[in-house]
Amino acid sequence: MTSPLAGLRVLDLGTRISAPFCAGLLGEMGAEVIKVELPGGGDFMREIGPFVETPDEDRDYSLFWAVEGRGRKGITLDLRTARGQELFRRLAARSDVVCENFRPGTLERWGIGPDRLDPRLVTVRISVFGQDGPNAHRPGLDRLGIGYGGLLHLTGYEDRPPVRPGVTVSDYLTGVFAAHAAVSALYQRDARGTGKGVVIDACLYGSVLRILEWTLAGYDKLGIVRERSGNRLPTSAPLDNYPTADAKYVCIVAGSDANFRRLCRAMQRPDLAEDPRFERLAARAEHSDVINDMVAAWTSKLPAAEIEKRCIAEDVPVATAYTAADIFTDAHMADRGDLVTVDDPVVGALRQQAPFPRFAGEQPPTPCGAPTLGQDNREVFAELLGLSDAEVGELLAEGVI
Repeated sequence: MTSPLAGLRVLDLGTRISAPFCAGLLGEMGAEVIKVELPGGGDFMREIGPFVETPDEDRDYSLFWAVEGRGRKGITLDLRTARGQELFRRLAARSDVVCENFRPGTLERWGIGPDRLDPRLVTVRISVFGQDGPNAHRPGLDRLGIGYGGLLHLTGYEDRPPVRPGVTVSDYLTGVFAAHAAVSALYQRDARGTGKGVVIDACLYGSVLRILEWTLAGYDKLGIVRERSGNRLPTSAPLDNYPTADAKYVCIVAGSDANFRRLCRAMQRPDLAEDPRFERLAARAEHSDVINDMVAAWTSKLPAAEIEKRCIAEDVPVATAYTAADIFTDAHMADRGDLVTVDDPVVGALRQQAPFPRFAGEQPPTPCGAPTLGQDNREVFAELLGLSDAEVGELLAEGVI
């Protein structure tokens, strides 16, 4: 496996999702990631369910943590203490990237802001509203990112309240953008030979704002305030998530004239392609409810697999809205290795999503399991920083680690 970031070290100071996800993506490209957690409690992700009962542990085990904590070593370090701050500065001097998502100003209060660390460091700072500006110090989580960034208003049906996406979109999206920026900064530092790191200011609403398509330009030039449109589009039809006879949904995208003719053949209704209401895209958009309802009437009489079979035979874009159970039994995903079995230190073999993306012709290595709290304290503090066993024991007794 090609590991383009092998030899680089990333310090993950984050909690919950965005900064840890950024660090994890860098780890999946070969970097060594060290997770830094508060002694006694650790990352709040450990407290988010669903949980597996673990009679031999102090608390039940979070499967959320098992996925998002994977692929890294784990240490504990109280950054609120002078000794903890001194140890962190020493760790940072031996690292390449720091990922954090504290409220702006927190690291500065602790004396470990970017200006107090090695200038070669690339520091990824993730927050809801950014490191500066009138809203910088407001608290918040993922929901505020999708709300303030404009996505929440667009999600759902026009006659109902906005609906959040099914996963924490702004956290994950910001982590992806931040990892991209971190790799760019490392290239500038190393390949370009500047030798200097940068501070990356990545805010949750900013990543959402960046993917709003034509929403802002449409308002600027045409005065359009884009609204919710459910699963259909006002400019394209037929397109929807259609119900099936086996209580699933299939997404069919047949807006273009060519795809619509193919869909008509799949439905065994070639006459629809000659109907003046549906012959051209503009006409179908005008009669979108009519044609979408006709497609729904067809899909509701057949199981999802049969609908897919008929659409694929005519080259119509189609996919079933998969559940986790569907993903686990899908032959295509199995063939591509989209699921991996991680050796988790608490629950053992645990199937979950594989690293993504991959290099063509290569299968990404399976990440190690998410560390138990403080699992690698002795390795990192003794071997990396050179502390003696007595010093490590003293730090443990004082609650610094």
